Amino acid sequence: MSEQRIIFMGTPVFACGILQRLIDEGCNIVGVVSQPDKKVGRKQELQPTPIKQLAEKYRIPVLQPQRIKEDYEPILALKPDMIITCAYGQIVPQIVLDAPAYGCINVHASLLPRLRGGAPIHKAIIYGEAETGVSIMRMVKKMDAGPVCAVASLKISETDTTGTLHDKLMALGADCLAEVLPKLFADEAKFIEQDESQATFAWNISKEEELIDFNRPAKAVYNHLRGLIPSPVGYALINGKKMKFHQVSLSLEKSDAACGTILGFDADSMKVAVDGGIIHIHQLQLEGKAKTSAREFYNGAGRSYIGKEFNK
Repeated sequence: MSEQRIIFMGTPVFACGILQRLIDEGCNIVGVVSQPDKKVGRKQELQPTPIKQLAEKYRIPVLQPQRIKEDYEPILALKPDMIITCAYGQIVPQIVLDAPAYGCINVHASLLPRLRGGAPIHKAIIYGEAETGVSIMRMVKKMDAGPVCAVASLKISETDTTGTLHDKLMALGADCLAEVLPKLFADEAKFIEQDESQATFAWNISKEEELIDFNRPAKAVYNHLRGLIPSPVGYALINGKKMKFHQVSLSLEKSDAACGTILGFDADSMKVAVDGGIIHIHQLQLEGKAKTSAREFYNGAGRSYIGKEFNK
């Protein structure tokens, strides 16, 4: 691979798949930029970002500006020929976008201009999209609006969660970038402007969106639930407490019960009535308790929940 100097900017696990592929391809990664370490857990211990951990494994210098708009000089000092970003988490200032000769290239987990924003994988499932993919684009000031030079798509399975789709798109994005990178350095990549009239947005999941409304149509409820798995995880209220739903499935059998009613239990699920079907909860977590299977819940306090309605 070329000896051109590359800075990689990213933060979560998704970005690790992209950086790992660049390393495996022999790219000259002169620095990594990631979000600052965060305090996590009960002890509030500082936790390095996944990208920082990967970079340190390969002894790649790591920069973690609190505010990149103000603290960008160390990035420019590395004299990058190209900057590649993926789920970095801060708006990159124009002075940084203009610095590398080959530009700033972004790997985005959607088929742009659809699903611009910070939660394209979650929202692809929540919105009931039939397919999604990855786009490689040149960064501009406007969020996820730059011209696109490569696209790869895949079908979304009826059983996909954000977790499974995340892993598929991470691998697809790494392949797509590796294929187009030589063309970018040879100035042979063709960029196509996005159609602004087709733009849709995938804003980060809000706290309000984590609450599941069982009164919606069956498919919409199911998509909402699996779009929040494995994180942040959807919940509903029962007996004044939150119950989180970690593993779910859908059947289209009919029920006359009110939407949100716990109908009962079968061999491996708790059944909840929705409009046009039944949501099967296979793994759940009652507030203040550990995550458990539906069967374990039934053998404990679960039987007393039969006939009760969520969010009442």
